[in-house]
Amino acid sequence: MTHTFLLEIGLEEIPAHVVTPSVDQLAERMEKFLNDARISFESIEKYSTPRRLAVKVLGLADKQPDIKKEAKGPAKKIALDDQGNWSKAAQGFCRGQGVDPDQIYFKEFKGTEYAYVEKAILGKTVTEVLADVKQVITSMRFPTMMRWSINEFEFVRPIRWLVCLLDEQVIPVQILQIKADRVSAGHRFLGKNVTLASTDQYPASLLAEHVIADAKERKSIIRQQIAELAQQNNWQIVVDEDLLEEVNNLVEYPTVFAGSFAEKYLSLPDEVLITSMKDHQRFFYVLDQAGKMLPHFVSVRNGNEKHLENVVAGNEKVLTARLEDAKFFYEEDQKTPLSANVARLQNVMFHDKIGTLATKMQRVGQIAANLGQAVHLSAAELHDLARAAQIYKFDLVTEMVGEFSELQGVMGEIYAKLSGENDQTAQAIRESYLPLGSDSALPTTKVGAMLSLADKLDSIQSFFAAGMLPSGSNDPYALRRQALGIVRIVLDQDWHLSVLDLAQAIDSSAQQEATLYVNTQPEQNQQEWKQFMLDRVHQLLSDQNYAYDIVNTVSAVQENTFPGIFAAAEVLAAHQSDADFKENIEALTRTVRLAQKNTDSFSATVDPALFENESETNLYQAVQTVAADYADQDLEERYLALASLREPISAYFEETMVMVDDQAVKNNRLALLAQIARLTVVFGALDNVNVK
Repeated sequence: MTHTFLLEIGLEEIPAHVVTPSVDQLAERMEKFLNDARISFESIEKYSTPRRLAVKVLGLADKQPDIKKEAKGPAKKIALDDQGNWSKAAQGFCRGQGVDPDQIYFKEFKGTEYAYVEKAILGKTVTEVLADVKQVITSMRFPTMMRWSINEFEFVRPIRWLVCLLDEQVIPVQILQIKADRVSAGHRFLGKNVTLASTDQYPASLLAEHVIADAKERKSIIRQQIAELAQQNNWQIVVDEDLLEEVNNLVEYPTVFAGSFAEKYLSLPDEVLITSMKDHQRFFYVLDQAGKMLPHFVSVRNGNEKHLENVVAGNEKVLTARLEDAKFFYEEDQKTPLSANVARLQNVMFHDKIGTLATKMQRVGQIAANLGQAVHLSAAELHDLARAAQIYKFDLVTEMVGEFSELQGVMGEIYAKLSGENDQTAQAIRESYLPLGSDSALPTTKVGAMLSLADKLDSIQSFFAAGMLPSGSNDPYALRRQALGIVRIVLDQDWHLSVLDLAQAIDSSAQQEATLYVNTQPEQNQQEWKQFMLDRVHQLLSDQNYAYDIVNTVSAVQENTFPGIFAAAEVLAAHQSDADFKENIEALTRTVRLAQKNTDSFSATVDPALFENESETNLYQAVQTVAADYADQDLEERYLALASLREPISAYFEETMVMVDDQAVKNNRLALLAQIARLTVVFGALDNVNVK
């Protein structure tokens, strides 16, 4: 016999962005609870609205399976007396286990025989197990936790009701003053409370009270209603999936409707209109079949169609007020020359420990110029890059960005074009903020990509130099995100830049503009931010599911370029299952470790006249052969070339003692090994590779 179990947590309205991860967490914790309790089940269904998180467990077993458990007792010499009878210790052990002494058997444990018994443990019924289901709720964690009244218990929002049903039976659970029952709540305005006779009535009974508890079904209804509205009006309604998810988690009974605004507002840039609708009002915007913005919007009501015209009018009024503000700001901003806004940045602090936005732009301009030359940008690109760096933060002091902060960069591009800047410079201003997240869009132009890279690099180095480093989960200036953005940009553009190249660009810029740079503990902090950058490389490699030892290996050397690091990971991962991989890596690693005993050997030359056996000559010649073509080979070819050195390396170590008393011979041998070590650097620190 199987059962169905329903757990519903009724709450005050949850923030939309928290609903889906919260119900996912509830399902995961319920699954773990049942697995830990050894209660089998078929599946878990999830239900969520702004006012409830619920799971329904289907195919729940009637009880835990009975199990047999082995218990260890006293040592044999203690369990038996001199006559071979059971001692008091053995009898007490058996009483404690609920078995007869005749069931004792002896097994060896760590060289000593002990008494053991096997006892049967009867499985608990599902009702007994679910009596502890409260822990599923109390263990949940959220980005923001709330306490209410005088209680110490915290949850995402105050709990208002609990439904805890096993088929038709209420499971007695209580959290604070809330006792579990079979009563759920309908729609706040359109419905009434629902008394559930059994779990089978959920969620159908809620639907009768204007609650669609299945979030997927609710989203499908919204999508269908939007499609119908678009077809009726010959519109294109742009359904942003993130916005749809948010809107879906704001309603329990969705009704889609359309509203309008005055055509005069179409003179505003599309980005302003979209931001006003999408980000501020959670409206979907509307295009005609040619892709041109129309003076309409689409929204979703939490309710039915009754008095919908009042809802439409109210939303139109709110949007019109915001668009009127935007139109005013847009027109006012155009009265101020771009150069005047740039000049104002001299009085705007980037950070009080670092300096103004004006000085930041100067630093960024120098870094961008140095790196632009390093990656061979054209003269035209360098010219546009220099101009963009001189002005790219100017829109931060405009009225529009002051009101719509999410339009920073976007308005910079628009205003720059209106001021006569060329398209490349203007686009770079917008792209300097990209990427906005770990998976979001990257700059598409080389000028924009380099400006973004330089801006983020300056921020990281400046905050590190000022001693404001991220710690644990605390990263108030989003330096991890910016560092990851740098790595993604370099990889996307296939710029062969390393951490050392980035550091060199900063050093050169600091020499040119010394007064602009923060100089707190420069050497220590410089090493820290370099490692910080490599940590982001490590993170990105791990996200791509490379083995941990491969990630550690390739991300350990600062002089390797970011594309080179990822290419090295691909090559090593491809060969890690080769039959000779272990021997190849061990041979190369042995040479590296010995060469590192004398760092001077890396700059020394090898004198064949000091060779004392044939294996030295053979290895030297093999290394020269590999090195001759090495620079022109890709990493796959380089790995195979290094692998070809395994046999001469093995023969060399069989016949040659490296660390001899004769200093000249020893240093010559170390210099030869250092030549091999230098060749392996393109793959990182090979001694990190797991070859077990």
